[in-house]
Amino acid sequence: MAARPTTLWADRAAIAILAAVAIVAVFTFRDYGLGWDDYTHSQYGDLLLKLYGSGFADARALSFVNLYKYGGGFDMAAALAAKVLPYDLFETRRLVGAAVGIVGLAITWRLTRRLGGPIAGVIALALLAACPIYYGHMFINAKDAPFAVAMVLLLFGAVRALDEYPNPNARTMVLVGLGLGATFGSRILAVVAGPYVTAGLLLIIAVDLHGHGLRKASARFGQFVVALLPALPLGYLIMGLLWPWSILSPLNPLRAAEYFDKFFEKPWRELYQGVRISVPDMPASYLPNLFSLKLPEIMLVLGVTGTIGALIVVARGSTPANRRACLLTVVLAAFFPVVLAMVMRPALYNGLRHFVFVVPPFAVLGGLAGGWIVDWASARGRAALAACAAVVLVGVALPISDLIRLHPYQYTAFNWASGGVRAAHDRYMLDYWGLAFKQAAAGLHGYLAATHQQAPQGRRWVVAICGPQPPADVELGPQFETTWEEKRADFAMSLGTFYCEDIARPIIASIEREGVIYARVYDLRGRPKPNLLTEPPP
Repeated sequence: MAARPTTLWADRAAIAILAAVAIVAVFTFRDYGLGWDDYTHSQYGDLLLKLYGSGFADARALSFVNLYKYGGGFDMAAALAAKVLPYDLFETRRLVGAAVGIVGLAITWRLTRRLGGPIAGVIALALLAACPIYYGHMFINAKDAPFAVAMVLLLFGAVRALDEYPNPNARTMVLVGLGLGATFGSRILAVVAGPYVTAGLLLIIAVDLHGHGLRKASARFGQFVVALLPALPLGYLIMGLLWPWSILSPLNPLRAAEYFDKFFEKPWRELYQGVRISVPDMPASYLPNLFSLKLPEIMLVLGVTGTIGALIVVARGSTPANRRACLLTVVLAAFFPVVLAMVMRPALYNGLRHFVFVVPPFAVLGGLAGGWIVDWASARGRAALAACAAVVLVGVALPISDLIRLHPYQYTAFNWASGGVRAAHDRYMLDYWGLAFKQAAAGLHGYLAATHQQAPQGRRWVVAICGPQPPADVELGPQFETTWEEKRADFAMSLGTFYCEDIARPIIASIEREGVIYARVYDLRGRPKPNLLTEPPP
């Protein structure tokens, strides 16, 4: 049977969006600077390759800082890619991050398409591709962005399994195994998927018990378990490959969970609602407030609408249990981790980066709402449909304009309703990872070249740093020495964040977006040396 025109149009539009994101990524990935964790993560990836390359003789990766308690799949992939691609290691990490993020976009599209049809799928894809939180982090975040992709892969596998209950096919079993391995092989936080997948399964079992009785319901559940059982060894194998420390002892995943449950190296303060708050003491409102300020308006409206609509369907007994279970699982995937954090009150910091993984399922809900609205408008004529399309296009255009204007600092975006980064800069953390040091270093290089200045005889230029020092080392290059001690520095390179002083010295370079300072380079020569810090950074 030939595909309907609407199906073809929507699927072609989705492919065009994916292609457009890929093309933009290819031309822009080298614009993104290094953050606090990049240098250490690159070392971890190299050590993991040495672990496997030495036949486990070189075991340094199994005790490397605290990263051995995380999976290193992304770091290994980037280290391998850097050996064959014509870019340096850190540029390659950005390109690999973009590729992983695009895979997440594709999975989100296919998941939504399965639940709501082609139009819902393309709307969800557009919402996620235009979301600055997701788009920005996919280039720069070696932990949380790959984890978000792994989690939506697991969600896709779980939804397929619930939809096909009690006989999920072999392809679904493989997807579940891949999802289990990728998620647990990234972060032990993957355990949060257990309750919401279990909730969907329990809904089906409860309906089966009511409709078929205990014997038949038990038989159907047994069929389901047997069909998915091979996913467990597959997932364990993948987890072990990505996170070798996890399989050295059966209890190591539990030890990692205990470590991160109690984790805090040294409490620091971050800016939240204009107040400097110790990160273990952030209020319960931290996550919902930041999501309301940072998610694009169109995603918030459609996501909330989709959530309400999905819950109505879940509560409707006339709807097939499999569909109700799938929708319940997606709703819980978007909200359960946030609610759990509000109740458990872990240390919260760096904005929403640890919760990027809830954004794709929220985009799925937004896509479902968009599909329902388009169906409603189609039944009311072309004018209603055109108005609906115009609203969606304008809604998506707003965050796309943020992606362009803030490039390459998309992850710092705040939505238009909140006043954007201009309104947020003295109330919330913006460039908390210090990505602006790449452009700041380029500004210093350009200034010295333009003024034909050379370092004093017998030494290198000394640059005092307020921000992440290893990235500054990489971006400045070997002709510079970086230091935390400003008393002997020629220049200062400083983030535009609350813990770095805005000092009264000549400004060599200023990196700004929307009138907000992301980083500056100062000339300290021939003047009393100022204190760069207002308080120690993380």
